[in-house]
Parts: sequence; C-alpha cells; structure tokens
Amino acid sequence: MKKQLFLLRHAKSSWDDLSIPDHDRPLSKRGRKAAAAIRQLIQSESINPDLIYVSGAIRAMQTLQRLEPWAKPPKVEVREELYMADAPEILQSLREVPDTARSVLLIGHNPGLQDLAVLLIGGREHATGDALGRRLADAYPTGALAQFALEGSWSRIGRGSERLTRFVAPRDLK
Repeated sequence: MKKQLFLLRHAKSSWDDLSIPDHDRPLSKRGRKAAAAIRQLIQSESINPDLIYVSGAIRAMQTLQRLEPWAKPPKVEVREELYMADAPEILQSLREVPDTARSVLLIGHNPGLQDLAVLLIGGREHATGDALGRRLADAYPTGALAQFALEGSWSRIGRGSERLTRFVAPRDLK
C-alpha cells in the first residue's frame, strides 16, 4: 500500500523575549502567517493525514493549531522526544507508526528534520540529482513542508527508501 509522509518544520518562532526558554518560545507574527499559508496549501491539496506526530515545543504545537481545521480529524500524538531530535531519533519514531496509517505528518525541528529528509532521499550525494532534492539539501526554512511517497511498511523506512514529491516553503506560497 502506498503511503505518504509529510515533514513540516515548525513555523518561525519569536525571539522578542530572550528570557523565555527555547522549548517555550511561541510563534512570531511571521510564523503565524507562514503557518496559515501552509494550511491553505494543505486544504487546497486535500491533504489529510491519518496521524500527526508533533514535538511538544510551544512553536510546534502552535504550528499544528494553525493548520486546523482538518476535513477528517487525525489522531495527534505529542512526542516530546521529537524536540530537537536528530535524524536517527526521528526515524525511530517513524518506524513505530502503525501500518494502518496511510499518511503521516510530523512537525519538528532542525537540524534533525532536514538531516532526516536528506537521508530519506539517499543522502547529499543523491540530493543533487533533481531540483527538489538540491533545494531541500541546501536549506529547510521554518514552515517548510516536504512530502515523500513510501512503499511498504513504516518499519522499513530508511536511507534512500522514499521518493521526494514536494518541497515547499511559505515564501513559495505568496
């Protein structure tokens, strides 16, 4: 069964109050606008994940809130281990996805999210093969969304096993 994976980097966070711990930083005004732009894309493309894994960081949670409402409410799991996780840690979380989930949205952080996306397309040496891969390998800005097509079981997700079908940043949607 064909599956879809969406990797969304949280939208831009606010640095207005430097006394706020990193985990608790909210979205900035620009971040709220970017999340709204991604929501419009999600709605226009009828993207409706079965499952959402989201980091427990405030900016990730607020990004998720800005994506609502969903045509069909997905199951949402707040996964504290996604906060500042590296690519292997994120990959392990994805390998735990039940195979009944056809579509998964993961909302997380860099550099782990970008490193995972590059790994899924086969590494930096393979990223140069097409414009989407090169762009993803060069930068993964806040609010950017990567979409992958998967074949088979979530437990088998790994290096070079997925096909990148979309990479879009909020600035592309204006």
